[in-house]
Amino acid sequence: MTTNTNQSWGGRFNQPTDEFVKIFGASVFFDKILAPYDVQGSIAHATMLQEVGILTIDEKDQIIKGLNQILAEIDAGKFEWSVALEDVHMNIESRLTEICGDAGKKLHTGRSRNDQVATDIRLYLRDQVDAITLEIKRLQVALLDLAEKEASTIMPGFTHLQAAQPLSFGHHMMAYFEMLSRDAERLVDCRKRMNSMPLGSAALAGTTYPINRERTAELLGFDRICSNSLDGVSDRDFAIEFLSVASLIMMHLSRFSEELILWSSAQFDFIELPDSFCTGSSIMPQKKNPDVPELVRGKTGRVYGNLTSLLTIMKGQPLAYNKDNQEDKEPLFDTVDTLKACLRVFADMVPTIEAKRDNMYNSCKKGYTTATDLADYLVKKGLPFRDAHEVVGQSVSYGIEHQKDLGELSLEELQAFDDRIENDVFDVLSLEGSLDARDHLGATSPNQVKAAIKEARKHIAQPK
Repeated sequence: MTTNTNQSWGGRFNQPTDEFVKIFGASVFFDKILAPYDVQGSIAHATMLQEVGILTIDEKDQIIKGLNQILAEIDAGKFEWSVALEDVHMNIESRLTEICGDAGKKLHTGRSRNDQVATDIRLYLRDQVDAITLEIKRLQVALLDLAEKEASTIMPGFTHLQAAQPLSFGHHMMAYFEMLSRDAERLVDCRKRMNSMPLGSAALAGTTYPINRERTAELLGFDRICSNSLDGVSDRDFAIEFLSVASLIMMHLSRFSEELILWSSAQFDFIELPDSFCTGSSIMPQKKNPDVPELVRGKTGRVYGNLTSLLTIMKGQPLAYNKDNQEDKEPLFDTVDTLKACLRVFADMVPTIEAKRDNMYNSCKKGYTTATDLADYLVKKGLPFRDAHEVVGQSVSYGIEHQKDLGELSLEELQAFDDRIENDVFDVLSLEGSLDARDHLGATSPNQVKAAIKEARKHIAQPK
């Protein structure tokens, strides 16, 4: 005599599942987040089953009414989740059977939990990608506003973290706008491949019932149907691709975080972050710690880890579905939550950043940031660039020895290095002159920064 250990699959088993194994194998602790999508997929599936004659109209109506009742119970916090029922799918199906009897038992006709969960995850992730794209846009708008405000603010640009050339602070902010633009494009592209429907693949080989997958896909808003049932239930490429895009976004936010941390330090003192995005020290009363950027920088490693986790989960699996795939959800859910939170806090914080313009300006004078401008000046006077480079190197060495910036040297001092230098040299040695001279597409002059902002506002306003 068999012991029915589970109403979905217990008929073949003679012993009940070990109590710890029940907990160890259950996913309901985390996959219940998929409940709205499970209900959405089930309503579409029931509608299709009725249209092809597998369910009666009354059975379909009972099922849909019951599913909506379950969703209301979940939203109200009144739904009782059971570990014994393993996952979100069986919890919902069991409650549906309680509500509408045999009609509820018929809902699973023509599908498996394998294609059901694959569909739920795609529906969930599709919505999350849309929400994340909106958060990226909100951050981009904040960057555009800050860039416009600081288009003429002069700061040192760095290579090797050494002062290199003068930059517009607005131009620097626009670099992050560009990164986020690529990120948004990658998300849109990722969403296209994500929007394929696995439902109808059943366990792995399809089903013998006369289902209409095209109709189900239409009801669920999928662009296409997964054309191979084995691939449909076992594919997690779309999730890995999303995690790859998320990792790139976090990398960009982490680079931005690192600069904000440096710039807000006493050693740089380029910006002021508001108190509402910082914390203090329990022992050092003078401290104002940039916790938000530091946390974002730290959470980047967490997202990278989730990507590596999912790649590792998938790398050794034979076709088709395996229990390993249960482990795909927590890294995915965690990445979605982490990414949305980081984008949100940055979009809230960026408009509050205060540029310390005088400090930025004076810092440019400490690093001989107009040296390249002097070299370009000499080249235009007929000196080969390599010779000009040598002359400017000597003048910088002289300036260091006498503690003078190039723009502070007299004409006589400069002419000692090359007699081609004339009084007009001071036009290019000024920080303002250096910025204004770089007046071409993509460069740092205030005119070009403002033009880039204007073009970006047009682009970001366009519907995707």
